[in-house]
Amino acid sequence: MRDLFVFGLVMLSLPMAFRRPFVGLLLFSWLAYMRPQDLCWSFARPMRFSFIVGMVMIVGWFVNESHARRFWRPDLRTILMVVLVVLTSVGLATAKMQNEWVMRYYLEFVKIMIVALFTTGQVDTKARLRTLLWTIAICLGFFGFKGGVWCFLNGGLTILRGPGGMLEDNNDFALALVMNIPLLFYLGRSEKTRWIRTLTNITIFLTIVTVLCTHSRGSFVALTCMSFLMAWRSQYLLRGLGFFALLVLLFFTFAPEHVMERVASIAEGTSDSSAGARIAAWTVAARMIVEFPLFGVGLRNFQMHWQDFSYGVFQTGGGGKEFTYVAHNSYLQIWAEAGTFAFAVYVVLLLSVFFVCYRMRRMIEGRPDMEWAWFYARMFEATTFGFMIGAVFLNRGHFDLLYHWIALISCMFVIVKFEYARGHNPEQSQKTGIRWRWRTADSGPGMLPKWGR
Repeated sequence: MRDLFVFGLVMLSLPMAFRRPFVGLLLFSWLAYMRPQDLCWSFARPMRFSFIVGMVMIVGWFVNESHARRFWRPDLRTILMVVLVVLTSVGLATAKMQNEWVMRYYLEFVKIMIVALFTTGQVDTKARLRTLLWTIAICLGFFGFKGGVWCFLNGGLTILRGPGGMLEDNNDFALALVMNIPLLFYLGRSEKTRWIRTLTNITIFLTIVTVLCTHSRGSFVALTCMSFLMAWRSQYLLRGLGFFALLVLLFFTFAPEHVMERVASIAEGTSDSSAGARIAAWTVAARMIVEFPLFGVGLRNFQMHWQDFSYGVFQTGGGGKEFTYVAHNSYLQIWAEAGTFAFAVYVVLLLSVFFVCYRMRRMIEGRPDMEWAWFYARMFEATTFGFMIGAVFLNRGHFDLLYHWIALISCMFVIVKFEYARGHNPEQSQKTGIRWRWRTADSGPGMLPKWGR
């Protein structure tokens, strides 16, 4: 029945995805972050629903909206994403290994970027932004809620893997859930309905339980740092710290012994086999960077070059049975595989999030009608910060959710500029430096104009 339901829902939605590509984007996000196909057991499980929906919505844009709405909206972040794809492609072109496995991963990375860029063209109103954000929050919140309940009912058993796709590895799954906590928190606070806030609070608590039961220590560190940031940046610092202290007390009181042991192992440093493996991987990555500084060893070529640069690293604790031949660090992964230029682009891309969020907060000061934008800006900062901390320990330089997230930040900046200008008279609007031209497309009365200089 699950297979028939998912298959039927996707197939029946394709005509609407063709006619209204934004509907296709919502459907694509549901398939990417909730992974309903991985909850099936028969013919629907191996089907490439995301690819089908992605093709339909892009063709639908070309047929129905290309004359009125851009495919993507150029700004600093989207241009940097394009540059990152170009630099990654150059690194792959000079790589030693370019087999089917590598090319499949490369095409998946390109698909991620295309969808992210496509998002900047589709999300051009506050309503669309809110709808897509809630779609992502609900999809990831479903697994946080489900995992937390499952842990309670089974005495805190370990969660060894996620639902599938980009979330299959328990570390990636935990990182996505950590990124979703600010999404749930600030979206809930921006809503006026009380039951929504209550439900998001419950989901946040169960999501934290799920993260702990994945045994992902990198995600635990990211969760801790992100929680302190949210408390520090809130208007209720003491209340936030008090709530955080209560969670810590509950954790040490009720957490299963295996979770406590896993968290305590963070302090063991390189004496722990997994931590030692990370030190070894970072050493190897650093040697690759020195040897291939410009364009790196090539996408997915880290393992291919491992033997050439791993001399002496096993004395540092790596190379055990649990060892995997990856960088175990998103920044070093980008640097070693794509080169110094790509690494610089990647870092600037992440830091630009905080710059644009600060700019938006300054822009909306004294505008009570734009309180929602304040919540959203804080949300984008906290989620990105959570990823940046987790990325120190995880090999997720090409994480789907991150690039989609950065695209949504670009969308929000355009929307905030428009809402800000609309709330002022023409003389004040000219001071913002914003000029636009209206499009009379069939895309609805709320469509934003295309910004131009």
